[in-house]
Amino acid sequence: MVAALTLFAAPSGGSNPLKNSSLSASWQFGVASWYGPKFQGLPTASGPPFDMNAMTCAHRYLPLGTRIKVTNLMNLKSALLKVNDRGPYVGGRMIDVSRGAAKSLGFLGAGLAPVRIDVVSYPRQYRTLQSGPAFVASISQPAKP
Repeated sequence: MVAALTLFAAPSGGSNPLKNSSLSASWQFGVASWYGPKFQGLPTASGPPFDMNAMTCAHRYLPLGTRIKVTNLMNLKSALLKVNDRGPYVGGRMIDVSRGAAKSLGFLGAGLAPVRIDVVSYPRQYRTLQSGPAFVASISQPAKP
């Protein structure tokens, strides 16, 4: 499993993977982790309180409200999630999923999993954008904790 995680881990370098692309970039590979009890009830980046049992996730750059399909590459289990938070802020990780999502994806015990992320739909305000520059201008680099 360590070899698989290493194979799919993306360097965290702090760069925006969407910077030179447009909304047509519809998939990514990376490492997923999960978060839960420590953040239960705290506000998410999108506003509502975090629900560790909901099917949600945190991504550094995808627009809040984006719906994605996450596939665990170790067992091929998939789940549909909504991006409602920002993160992860740990190097080498692409996405943080809620505890409920990690359970559904089958990596609750392992803590980490190599995943494929496919964009299912962007929020309404982003659907009409066709070029990258307008999209990139609306995204700022997250602050380092």
